[in-house]
Amino acid sequence: MVQCIRDHFSSWPVGFEQRASQLTRMMDSNFVSYDLTRPSRDGGRDAIGEYRVGTEASSILIDFALEAKCYAEVNSIGGREISRLISRLRHRQFGVLVTTSFVNSQAYKEVKEDKHPILVIAASDIVEILKRSELNTPQLVVDWLQSNFPAPENSSL
Repeated sequence: MVQCIRDHFSSWPVGFEQRASQLTRMMDSNFVSYDLTRPSRDGGRDAIGEYRVGTEASSILIDFALEAKCYAEVNSIGGREISRLISRLRHRQFGVLVTTSFVNSQAYKEVKEDKHPILVIAASDIVEILKRSELNTPQLVVDWLQSNFPAPENSSL
């Protein structure tokens, strides 16, 4: 199912950034707003947004920065990518890293041990999110991607 996502965005990597934002909302409806950054010179963030904590009347909004990496299953997220996201976080902001691969054990250990405010959504998490959304076969994922995220005519731009 994750390979379907990789294939769909292989010639349109910027499109995965939109997809990553949608995945976070599918995972947790408290991700309430997103502003996608421009494809280049984005300050190391693919989107910024707000996460709601609490109930409607008494809720607060917390800012987050999202980084999306559409990597092959054998390409891990390492310390460089994690450090880049951490360095881009502003005061009282948390980070969300969405990847179609995984975070290598050393980088993940450092995030946890140093208690960095980073939420990792890796390939295995993406599969669970899709299944909970009743997109539980590769064909359903392909159909959903094609109908909701059609690649532009000239997707190499």
